[in-house]
Amino acid sequence: MAKTRQKRRPRPRPGSLREEEGSWKGVRAWLAGILSAVIVAAAGVVVTAWLNADGPDTLDRVTGEPPVKVGHVAVDHAAQDLALRTPVQDPADRAVLLGSAGASRRDAVLARHEWAPLEAAELTVVLVGNRSSVRIVDIQPRVLGRAPVSDGALLVHTPAGEADAIELAADLDQPAPRFATSGDPDTPYFRKKQIDLKRDERVTLSMAVTGTAACYTFDLLVTVLAGDRTEQLTITGPDRTPFRVTGTSATYQGYYTYSQMGGWQPIPRSQACAIEPKLAEAGKC
Repeated sequence: MAKTRQKRRPRPRPGSLREEEGSWKGVRAWLAGILSAVIVAAAGVVVTAWLNADGPDTLDRVTGEPPVKVGHVAVDHAAQDLALRTPVQDPADRAVLLGSAGASRRDAVLARHEWAPLEAAELTVVLVGNRSSVRIVDIQPRVLGRAPVSDGALLVHTPAGEADAIELAADLDQPAPRFATSGDPDTPYFRKKQIDLKRDERVTLSMAVTGTAACYTFDLLVTVLAGDRTEQLTITGPDRTPFRVTGTSATYQGYYTYSQMGGWQPIPRSQACAIEPKLAEAGKC
């Protein structure tokens, strides 16, 4: 009988196996590249969304940035009566005070003699949001020091019409001073209202801090709610020193009024009484 012959499959050539393996490697590399690109793109979307939403707030917290920044702070004394803690006796300081020196030199002399607004410090404060959303829940004047009223010198301005309206006022003579409005002076302002700010949003506050019983140094303590955290920051004067306000003294070692020619000129007590109603109202003339 004749044997049935089986057909043998031809053995693949070594070269063809290598070509087939190489093609699969190429496909796998291509798939891996596509998958990597998808993962990177997805991660980029997640990171971008995080950066746009919570990223800036998280970075600010980690780096210690405050939730609210002080954009501007000023004490208006351009047309306000001032009292000096000590008399101006140094010849150089007197020359600056009485002459037409620049404002910066005159302000330096006033600072050396610890000037303070008479009975009311009028403050302008600009606060800037530094989180995606923050709420100012309280601003409190905080007394740092209490001394007898300043009596070194009194610098009086000639009245120049009606003063600007003040939004908030606080009296340091009270045991626990709080800001209130003129329309509702018995209710603390921040007990019934808060101020909401978004990032880079600004609010301007006009405040009067009064004190007649002493010479006070004080700052402003701001309480802010950022997310679920309560933080506080302190506001001081433009020169990074505490604010001041002083009551009216019975007598001063010197009296001055502002000259239209520039600088301050000495005047007798009787003329100061005629210009400054606070002296007469207090029965000190």
